[in-house]
Amino acid sequence: MISTNDLKNGITIEYDGNIYVVMETQHVKPGKGAAIVKAKLKNLRTGAIFEQTFNAGVKVATARIEKQLMQYLYNMNDIYYFMNMDSYEQLEIPASKIESQKQLLKENLEVYITSYEGEILGIDLPDKIELVITHTEPAVKGNTATNALKDAECETGLMVRVPLFIEEGEKIIVSTADGKYVSRA
Repeated sequence: MISTNDLKNGITIEYDGNIYVVMETQHVKPGKGAAIVKAKLKNLRTGAIFEQTFNAGVKVATARIEKQLMQYLYNMNDIYYFMNMDSYEQLEIPASKIESQKQLLKENLEVYITSYEGEILGIDLPDKIELVITHTEPAVKGNTATNALKDAECETGLMVRVPLFIEEGEKIIVSTADGKYVSRA
């Protein structure tokens, strides 16, 4: 148990039968009445983000989230396969658990599988990954007055906006936080 006064960014709590990670907190002391804590919470099962107001000093249960380093192997239909690199055990995760991240997965990528009491919540990707451009239009001469961007498709199927000088077959660095181009590899 933890007091709502001690809520900080990154702490995971169990509240109303769900598991949340605290994204932001704000302690408010109105002129009259008791202090309150406003928290921005992200549901680890659904990904939904919402704000919750707690009375200051109320106790909430902490949730112990386990992370296990695994390697992405492949996917078949809507099942994604990961392997524990120590025990060589394989884990199957349905696509619905990693919906927003599946286009950032490439074979042999090491990720952390997050779970709570045996329930798979999802995966944590590295901050940046290296991908190969499989298709993009050639640059048009004279079209460089500003920071012009063009569409490019990566080896995983991810569509990224890249600078005009990037060509097919090149390796680029992509941020996993927003799926945007960072630099050449």
